[in-house]
Amino acid sequence: MTHASSPASLRPEPWWKFGFVWLVVGGPAVVVVASFVTLWLALRTPDPVVDENYYQKGIAINKALEEKGQNLAPAMRGRNHAATPAQDVPR
Repeated sequence: MTHASSPASLRPEPWWKFGFVWLVVGGPAVVVVASFVTLWLALRTPDPVVDENYYQKGIAINKALEEKGQNLAPAMRGRNHAATPAQDVPR
């Protein structure tokens, strides 16, 4: 029982014609491209350096606001309220 077949039908298809190969290779390839884009963005726009006197500048801003008559109490009240749980919520 020999089955005659042509040599063209026995030849395997090239690797790039299989979709699963592109699925396996495509994931890491996208990650590599994304990492180079991230590196390019990091080198193009470096982070600003924090000023050494940031605390003194913050105190000066608070003093300037107090001199203008702006009260910081609403901001402090909101900050404290966010840090404490609500009392009127039934459990």
